[in-house]
Amino acid sequence: MALTRRQKEVMDFLSNFIANKGYSPSYEEIASGLGLASLATVHKHIQALEAKQYLRRSYNHSRSLEVAERFVTEEQSRRPESSPPSIPLLGRIAAGSPVEAIADPEALHFSDFAKHEDTFALEVRGESMIEDHICSGDYVLAERTDSVKNGDIVVALINGSEATLKRYYQEPDGRVRLQPANAAMDPIFVDPASLNIQGRVLAVMRKY
Repeated sequence: MALTRRQKEVMDFLSNFIANKGYSPSYEEIASGLGLASLATVHKHIQALEAKQYLRRSYNHSRSLEVAERFVTEEQSRRPESSPPSIPLLGRIAAGSPVEAIADPEALHFSDFAKHEDTFALEVRGESMIEDHICSGDYVLAERTDSVKNGDIVVALINGSEATLKRYYQEPDGRVRLQPANAAMDPIFVDPASLNIQGRVLAVMRKY
């Protein structure tokens, strides 16, 4: 038989009291803690809980109430299983020529990095950042921000559809230079009006 709401309150009180103090409460303490009108009401609840095998009593000892295994097992089953922190994998990003970034309904688990809800992951495609030790197939962790400074590695969206990973620099003529970390590749010069900074790279993860 399942516990009634009031019986569950009694069991929770008993369990917490014993866990905190190391011994069971008296009937007076139960009545006071739960706002029960009389010791007879407490005794009635104790009898019902013992009959349902949620509670045990030792009749020749004071403070003799013990939480039974049945209650412990049921409480453990109610707790949701914990899962490691995850970061949404939003798609693939070019580290060569800009390509369309497409959302991907996957998640990567980075328990050491997933400290903020604005952190996301992207898988790198291409070789334009290899001199910064960011290779094709690596994962970059980035924080969502549009506030970056010269030299930051950024997730840049060009013309609303083409995403690329580059170092960010503001040029004297007002343009933005997206600089690859590959001597064999040319930088990309962009009008700020057609550029949207999606985030700043925090870390690189490589799976071997």
